[in-house]
Amino acid sequence: MTDVLVDMHRLRQNPFNGLYTFSYHLGKSLAASPAADMRLHYYLPKEKFGLFGENVAYEAQHSLDKFYKAGTSKFDVWHATTSISWYKPFNKKTRFVFTIHDLNFLIEDSTNSRGNKKLLQRIQRRIDRADHLTFISGYAKDMASEQLNLQGKPATVIYNGCNVNDFPLFDAPRYRPAKPFLFALGLVQPRKNFHLLPALLEGNDYELIIAGLNNYEYKEVVEQEIRRWNVSDRVKLTGAISEEEKYWYYKNCSAFLFPSYAEGFGLPALEAMHFGKPVFLSTETCLPEIGGDAAWYFHSFDPAAMQRVFADGMADFSQGNFQQKIRERAASFSWDRAAAQYLEIYSSLA
Repeated sequence: MTDVLVDMHRLRQNPFNGLYTFSYHLGKSLAASPAADMRLHYYLPKEKFGLFGENVAYEAQHSLDKFYKAGTSKFDVWHATTSISWYKPFNKKTRFVFTIHDLNFLIEDSTNSRGNKKLLQRIQRRIDRADHLTFISGYAKDMASEQLNLQGKPATVIYNGCNVNDFPLFDAPRYRPAKPFLFALGLVQPRKNFHLLPALLEGNDYELIIAGLNNYEYKEVVEQEIRRWNVSDRVKLTGAISEEEKYWYYKNCSAFLFPSYAEGFGLPALEAMHFGKPVFLSTETCLPEIGGDAAWYFHSFDPAAMQRVFADGMADFSQGNFQQKIRERAASFSWDRAAAQYLEIYSSLA
């Protein structure tokens, strides 16, 4: 029997964070289709025991484990599922899989050279220990190759999946737009570029819903742009929303907007595409890799240029039969497929 520890410690963190979403969906799909000769051990906070059912084992995560954790030699394979993780096996026998999501801190905080150097060194130490590297996008792999020494180790790009929970009977969002609306979702932080979106209400009658945790200073930047474009009566920052509300906004929006400049994957864009919605993305980082030819792109962040892209894209969408193409693109990203690829790596190392 092959024993595999899968590090899910990020399930202790903010449930609206992308790493939480990654851990949860990967954990579910791995638990649903384990190899017959493999036992999965999920390393997570004790209060999360049982989250993935009874077909997997659970290993309690403690912050002191970063300094030393006894008994790690009982695991044949250890999978560190996040780029900046303190946790690792404290023996040479256990094979080590290391997933790198992105190096976005180099973009988001480019002036923090000292802090960024420390983070790169920590990631490099995990690479040095790794037997197999995985990346959630080709962009993430390319950036890691530029900034770190991958040492020619086996490396695989494994795309995240796109599972959207359906709540067809739900019809009670905390805010119900009175008009057709545009939707944006994510932590309201600078890298999301949400302050660019109020300009897209120029020359039309759409409302704009920006959903996501917004207790950050950047919220004021977004609000300044709302006032600048004189659209305060047509923009709503909802804060964090439930899964039911997210479903409702995706299902009922006219388009999804995601002009981020730093993403490892960009899951919200795929979730909107699941509903056949036109999505408008930046050309930065991994987003063209995810949207492919089934999305529209902002090649510039100049307001007039963005307005032209949006107007032309909405006109194209209204005249063409794009919904099927968009849905097919979203369906090509599967958590079950991702889980199967990870399981294959675990087996090959064992």
